[in-house]
Amino acid sequence: MRRIAAFALMALIWGLTWLPMKVASEVVPPIFLAAMRFLLAAPCFLLVAQIQGLPVRSGGFSRIVAASLLITTGCYGFLFWGVARAPSGLSAIVNLSLMPIFLVIIGALYGQERITLRRVAAIGFGIVGLALLFSGRTGSAQDGATPVFGLIAVAIGTVSYAWGSVISRPLTLAMPPLILAFWQSLIGGVALVPVSFAIEGYDPAYFAALSDPRALSGLGILVLGGSLVAFWIYLGLVRDWGAFRAGLYSFISPIIAVAAGVAYAHEPFGWAEGLGMGIMLAATALSLLEKRAVSAARSG
Repeated sequence: MRRIAAFALMALIWGLTWLPMKVASEVVPPIFLAAMRFLLAAPCFLLVAQIQGLPVRSGGFSRIVAASLLITTGCYGFLFWGVARAPSGLSAIVNLSLMPIFLVIIGALYGQERITLRRVAAIGFGIVGLALLFSGRTGSAQDGATPVFGLIAVAIGTVSYAWGSVISRPLTLAMPPLILAFWQSLIGGVALVPVSFAIEGYDPAYFAALSDPRALSGLGILVLGGSLVAFWIYLGLVRDWGAFRAGLYSFISPIIAVAAGVAYAHEPFGWAEGLGMGIMLAATALSLLEKRAVSAARSG
């Protein structure tokens, strides 16, 4: 039950970060914002580690670098580039529906996951629920760019995150998740800086914009909630559950995000969204209860 509660808290926090991230992106370029988020989160993780007396040094540094570049730099670089060129609703469907698929496929290739009928059914239900949830939020392409390239970039970013999550699991077994979170935030954040400058350009005004109240509040929520709490929980669940089950937040966080949008931004909400939410919750429960069902069958 403690892990379920941690999973629920993680999904809640990540669902609530979309709105402040959107607000902060109005004054700060999104990839630059992501870089600052992780560069600010890294010393926070380091401070907590020092308070707990945890050693920062660890072996397998090449694997840590690879996981950091995949789960942080590659994911956010491709994701934000793609969202800027494709409808936001379609981008969300592509990212969140493909996440559990890539997690279970890549996990199976690494011998960490099993492709079962229950999981395939959960993924199918989740995709249907996501499509219903975002049915009225597909938006339109921006700047006249071809949205297909943006959606391809979103898909690549999703693969990058899933791959990084899978190769992070052995690392979580060899070191505290807090230490891994520190290294992935630091390395991934540093690598995002040149990506931001290459895509968004360099402008000293970006740094000045960080003092805007919208940017400050957004970064505060992203760093303290999204990184220091939720990402720490995520790596712990990757260790205990595996990447697929930990990644099922992608069926819960959108529900929270839509609910926050309805409550604070007065976004539309109808029967399709309600049905989509119910289906996604059912899909998540189907997978989260998988081990319990297997154990009950064996005991019987």
